[in-house]
Amino acid sequence: MQWKRLTAVVAAVLLAAGACSSPSSGNNGGTRPTADLGGPQQKATDPTAKGPAPELPDAKKGGIVTVLSDVTPDTFDPTDTYFTDGTAIEKLIYRSLTQYKLVDGKPVLVPDLAADLGTESADGLTWTFKLKQGIKYHDGSPVKAEDFAYAIKRSFAHDLYGSGPTYQLQYFKDADKYKGPYVAGGDNYPGVETPDDSTLVIHLAKKFDSLPYYAAFPLFTPIPKAKDTKKNYDHKPMSTGPYQVESYTAGSELKLTRNPNWDPNTDPVRYQYPDGFTFKFAQDTLKVQRQILASAGPDASALTYSDLDVSLLNEVKDRSQLVEGPAPCVNTYTMDTRRIPIEVRRLIAKAYPYDSWRKVAGLSPDSAVPASTVLPPAVPGFEKYELPGLNGTGQGAKDPAIAAEVKAGLEKLGKSGFELSWYFSNDDKIAAQVNQLRTEVFESAGFKVRSIGVPKAQIRTLTGEQDGPVNIGKAPAGWCSDWPSGTSWFPVLFKSDAIALGNSLGQLQDKALDAEIDRVADMSPDDQLKEWSKIDKLILEKYLPALPLYYSRNVSPVGTNIGHAVVDPTVGVLEFTSLFLEQP
Repeated sequence: MQWKRLTAVVAAVLLAAGACSSPSSGNNGGTRPTADLGGPQQKATDPTAKGPAPELPDAKKGGIVTVLSDVTPDTFDPTDTYFTDGTAIEKLIYRSLTQYKLVDGKPVLVPDLAADLGTESADGLTWTFKLKQGIKYHDGSPVKAEDFAYAIKRSFAHDLYGSGPTYQLQYFKDADKYKGPYVAGGDNYPGVETPDDSTLVIHLAKKFDSLPYYAAFPLFTPIPKAKDTKKNYDHKPMSTGPYQVESYTAGSELKLTRNPNWDPNTDPVRYQYPDGFTFKFAQDTLKVQRQILASAGPDASALTYSDLDVSLLNEVKDRSQLVEGPAPCVNTYTMDTRRIPIEVRRLIAKAYPYDSWRKVAGLSPDSAVPASTVLPPAVPGFEKYELPGLNGTGQGAKDPAIAAEVKAGLEKLGKSGFELSWYFSNDDKIAAQVNQLRTEVFESAGFKVRSIGVPKAQIRTLTGEQDGPVNIGKAPAGWCSDWPSGTSWFPVLFKSDAIALGNSLGQLQDKALDAEIDRVADMSPDDQLKEWSKIDKLILEKYLPALPLYYSRNVSPVGTNIGHAVVDPTVGVLEFTSLFLEQP
C-alpha cells in the first residue's frame, strides 16, 4: 500500500515515559506512548464478529469534524485507491467484504459486508464468501451479490484504474486475458461468480492464502454496474459506510454527511458520531498545524493526519493533542534502475544528505527512525542489518570531501554531469526547501539536476507514471504492509511485472530475482519468515533500487475538541470512523 507523504515528525523529547496507550480524546491529559516502532504485527482474525461495534465511553453525537491536510489524494474511487490516507478516509464511505477492527489497539480481521472470512477449497484455488443480507446503499437501493462481482471485474480495467492495487492481476483466474467490463465480452469473467444473491465465489490461478486480508481493501466494496460513471465515479459513489459524499472538488475539498441507510447492527467496526466530515486538501502545513494546536473557535474541532513539523515543537502546550502510533511503513528514495546504472546508484547513496534533509524536511530521527532495510520492524520476518553507507544517516555530499569523492567517481565512470531528474511540489514550502537542498548537494557532487515543479494536487499522478520522464522519486517511494507478511512487499514491489502493474519500486527487471522471490512466496508462512530478510539484503546489496530513509510513526496534531483520536496501525493513519466531538 502506498504511503501518504509525511510532512514532519515531532521530536521524541515530547514523549513521556510510561504507558504506551494512545489518547482517547483531544483534551483529557492522557498518557503518551514511548517512541518505539512496536513489534511485528500478527494475522489475527475473528470470523464471528457481529455488529454493532461497542459504544465508546463518553462518545457524543453531532457536529462536523474538519480535516486540514497538506497532502492531496488524487482519487476517492475505491477501485483506484492504494494510498494509506485514501484507504483510511474511504473507510467512512465504503464497506468491503472484510475489515480490520481494533481490539486493545491491535488489528483483528473481521467480516464486514461478508458474513464470514471466506472458505478456501481443498486445492486453494477457490474462495467462497457468504454475504450479509439486507444491506442498502445510501439511496435505499439493495446491495446485490452481482455488485461485488462487478467491482472485481472493474479492477481489471487497469488502463483506467492504474493506481489501484493489483493482486487480482497476479492471482485471479484468467487475469492475463481479462481486461475488465468495458471491452467487448467484458460481462463474462470466469474468475468470479455469484451462484445466488448471498454468495460470492472467486476463482484463482494460484493459491492466495491472504485473500481475506486483501478483501478489506476498498476495491472489494460493491458497485452497481448501472451507477458506474468510470473516472467520475468518486464524485457520486454508492455509499455503504456510515457517511455519503455530499460534494467533492478534486484536489481541494471532500464533504461527507450521514448515510441514513447505514445499519450499525451489521457493522462490527464503524461508528457514526459526527454529523459529517469536511476534508480540505492542499493546505499550508505550518499554518494549519498552528491553527490546530491553538484550537481557537472551530479549529478545536479540526485535525490533520500529517506529522507535526518539528519546528512547531515549542508550540505544543497540551501533549494530549499529539496522536501517536506505529505504522507498518518505510520511506525510501527511489531510483529508476533502467535509467541509472548500478555504479551511479551507489554514488547517489554516498552523496545523499540524510541528516541535512531531515532537518530541512522537519523530521526527527527519534520518530522518523533511520532505516537500513526494505522491511520495517512491523512486518514478521524483519531482521535488522546495515550495509556500508545505507543506514539512513550521514551528511553525504554536504561534506566537501565526500562531494569530491563522488565527483571523482563519476569522472572515473565517464559519467560526469550525469542527470538526475525528479518532480517536486512547487506550491509546498517544505517540498521546495527539500528540492533546493537536494539540488545543491547533488550538483556539488558532479551531477546535473533537472527538478520539475508541479502543483501538489498532481504530484501523486505524475510520480506514479512508471515510464515518466524522470529517473528519481517515482512512486511508490513509501510503502506500508497490505497485510502482515513479506508477500505484500517483495512480490508486488520488486518483480519484473510490477512495472506494468504500476507498483515497481526502482523498476527492476531481473528474472533471477523474480525466481528467488517466487521461491520464497511459495513456501509456508513459517518458512517464509526465515527467508524474506535474505531477499531484503539481496535487493539492497546487489540491485540498490532505492535508499532506505526511515521507518515511520504517526505523530499528528488534533484539536482540543476531538474525541477518541487513535492511530489505525494497519495504515499508520488516524482511525476516522471512531472520532467524535467532545462538545458537538
